[in-house]
Amino acid sequence: MQTTHAVHARDARELSLPADSVDLVVTSPPYPMVEMWDESFAAQDPAIGEALDAEDGDRAFELMHDLLDEVWGRLPEVVRPGGIVCVNVGDATRSVEGFTQYPNAAEITRRMREHGFRPLPDILWRKPTNSRTKFMGSGMVPTNAYPTLEHEHILVFRNGTTRSFPAGDRRRYESAYFWEERNEWFSDLWEIRGEQQALATGDRDRSGAFPFEIPHRLIRMFSVYEDTVLDPFWGTGTTTVAAMVAGRSSVGYERDAGLVEGFDPASVPDLATRVTEGRLEAHREFLEEREGGGEYPADHYDFDVVTNQESGIRLYDIAALDGDGPWTAQYEPV
Repeated sequence: MQTTHAVHARDARELSLPADSVDLVVTSPPYPMVEMWDESFAAQDPAIGEALDAEDGDRAFELMHDLLDEVWGRLPEVVRPGGIVCVNVGDATRSVEGFTQYPNAAEITRRMREHGFRPLPDILWRKPTNSRTKFMGSGMVPTNAYPTLEHEHILVFRNGTTRSFPAGDRRRYESAYFWEERNEWFSDLWEIRGEQQALATGDRDRSGAFPFEIPHRLIRMFSVYEDTVLDPFWGTGTTTVAAMVAGRSSVGYERDAGLVEGFDPASVPDLATRVTEGRLEAHREFLEEREGGGEYPADHYDFDVVTNQESGIRLYDIAALDGDGPWTAQYEPV
């Protein structure tokens, strides 16, 4: 098995890919009305900076989403029929003419619907925090305190109807997830601790990188081996790393050429081995704890699985990773 990975150092509004060439989109765009992104948004549209200076939050919010929408408008052509789009985004809270919340998730959902995508059940995820000073507003007395946003949204959309596969498609059944993974992954509430570290390279001050577990899980859930995953807001390359680990090809677009130049995937094969060994070990532990163990023998391993659909599951390690962008990954079964 072989995958390829390319990153284009240019704006995704200039996205140019063959029609129906993308099987899955996994991305985390800049969040409108979050201050760390103000300068980037205003550089692309000076009217945004003018709206912020005038404390016109509603206009700034709308203009920021207009910029993102130029990217969403490119997706219907390049995402294959039945393909999935996953957008990780957080709502924003800000004091502009009074404290308010800006509903980024709802706005992106509205605009994606206008582009013909069908919303699927979305996911809320949060990082555990032990901070005792995380609350906003008046503290201990009513009524001017506010809940703190501790969650983000993973919006899930489909391009048209469900994707079809040939009967008995090998890639689909080898790409199966374990029964216990399905039960955790397909919950609409995730608690992500960010335990797997992807790469140490990249400038975190210029990119809102999200935990490796999120794109890796989404790629396992919504694509099969050798599919192509697109990230139009590439950042520090977390989606590319996750695609390499998961045995999918990837394409990224990133405006900041410095982030692209700083990307070095040399440590990804070791990460892939840790992830693969962790999944196998977790499944064996699950069988030990489950009453009756598994019910069907796995075709490629010395353990059982719970459902017949899992019988053909096969995990891969990266045997070789070549190139300096684009990259080619060669895999061998574990």
